[in-house]
Amino acid sequence: MKTALCLVCMLVVAGNATAQKSEPTSALQTLVETERSFARTAAERGIREAFLAYIAEDGLLFRPGAVNGKKWMNEHPVPPSQKRPLLSWQPAFADVAQAGDLGYTFGPWEFKQDSADEKAAGYGHFVTVWKKQSDRSWKFAVDLGISHAAPTDPKIDWQPPASSRIKPWKDQGKTDLDVARSDLLNRDRELLKALAAQGLMKAYASFSATDLRLFRESSYPFEGLAASSKALVAQISDDQQLAWEPLSADLSRSEDLGYTHGTYSLSSKQQPEKIIERGSYVRIWKKQNGVWKVVLDVTNAWPPPNQAG
Repeated sequence: MKTALCLVCMLVVAGNATAQKSEPTSALQTLVETERSFARTAAERGIREAFLAYIAEDGLLFRPGAVNGKKWMNEHPVPPSQKRPLLSWQPAFADVAQAGDLGYTFGPWEFKQDSADEKAAGYGHFVTVWKKQSDRSWKFAVDLGISHAAPTDPKIDWQPPASSRIKPWKDQGKTDLDVARSDLLNRDRELLKALAAQGLMKAYASFSATDLRLFRESSYPFEGLAASSKALVAQISDDQQLAWEPLSADLSRSEDLGYTHGTYSLSSKQQPEKIIERGSYVRIWKKQNGVWKVVLDVTNAWPPPNQAG
C-alpha cells in the first residue's frame, strides 16, 4: 500500500513539474483555442455578444481612436435589423511571453452583411493582443486591423507547434512593471528619434526583428524586415514626414513581450501644420538578446474629420 501510494505521489509531483515547464506551450495552445472560440461565438451568438464576452474590462477598441471597448459598445447599441451580420476569422500566427500571461494573434477576417450572403462584403487581417486574467482566462486587451482586397491564397488551418523552445520562466518577484512600461514607451520614442536622425529604412532596420510583420490599410501584410521596410518607404513620399505619440504600453511579467499603442500623423515637410493623415497604431515588441525589437507594426487611418463618426 505504502509503495503504491509513494508511486502515485511521485507521478503527481512529476506531472506538476512537467506542467510547469510546459506552461508557455500550454499558454500558446490555450490562446489559440480562445481565439477560435471567440470566432465561433461571433458566428453563433453575433459579433457584439462575442466581443463583449472576450474583451477585458480595460480592453481597447479603436473607434477611430482608442476607447474602452466595453464602455463604447454599451453606449452604442446595434440598431434592430432583419439581417444578421457575420464576421469570421481564424488565427494565422500566435505567440506568448515566457510567463504565459501575454500573447498576440493575427490572421485573416472576412465580413458578410448577412450570414446568408454567398459572398463577403469585406476582407482584411486582424491583430489582437491578449492578456491572462486573474481567473486564468484569456481576454483581449487590444484589437486593431486592416482591410484589403479578397485574398487569392487558400485558407490555412494553422496549428500551434506541438513543442516550444521557450525557456521555462520562474517569477522571481523582482519585476517593477511600472518602470518596465515606462522603458518600453521610451523605446518607442527612441524609434521616432532614430527615424528623424537616420531615415525610415535605417531606423526600422535597427529597431525591428528580421521577421517583422507590417500591416497597412489596403495591402496584404508584409512579412520580413526587407519587405516591410520597402513598403514603408514606398508609402511615404520624400516631401512627407511621419510622427507619432505613444499613449500607453504593457508587457509580460517576464519582460520579453510587450506592446505600445498611440496616434500617428503624416504631414508635409514644408508645411508641418498641414496634416495629410492621422490614425492609430499598435506595435508589438519582443526582446531579442536583451533588446526590445518590433515584431509587428499595424496602423489604421482615421476618417477625414468631415467623415468621422
